[in-house]
Amino acid sequence: MEPITASAIATLAFTKAFEKTIEKFTEAALVKMDELRKKIWEKLRGNRKAETALVAAEKGSKPDLDRVAAYLQIILHEEPEFAKEVETLAREIEAGKIVDKSTMTQINQDNARGWQTKVEGGTVYQGDINIHHARPNS
Repeated sequence: MEPITASAIATLAFTKAFEKTIEKFTEAALVKMDELRKKIWEKLRGNRKAETALVAAEKGSKPDLDRVAAYLQIILHEEPEFAKEVETLAREIEAGKIVDKSTMTQINQDNARGWQTKVEGGTVYQGDINIHHARPNS
C-alpha cells in the first residue's frame, strides 16, 4: 500500500472548505475529516506562517492549502508516528467516499451522435476531438 501524500492528507482535512465536495462523503467520513483537521492544527500550532495558511485554507484558499501541505510534509517526514496516525485517518476518510453508481440513459435517433460522461476531476476530452502534438525537433 502506497503512502498517502501530504497534499492528499491536507486536501482531505480541508475538504469542507470546498463545499462542493462535501456531498461525496459519508457522515462518518466528515467526522473523521474534522478529526484530521484538528490533528493538523495541533501539530502546526505555534508556527505563525503555518497558522496563517491554516486559517486561509479553512476559508477555501487553494494556494494556502498547498502551503499547509508543505508544512505537513516536513512534519510527516520528521515524526513517523504522527505520519502513521494521519495516514490511517486519511485512508478511513477515503473509504467513506460515496461512489456514484447512478446510470445514464441516452437515446439517439436519425444518425444523431451523443456522448455521456461522468467525471471526478482531471481533463476530459469528449466528442469529435483531434489533438495534434508538435513533432519533436530531430
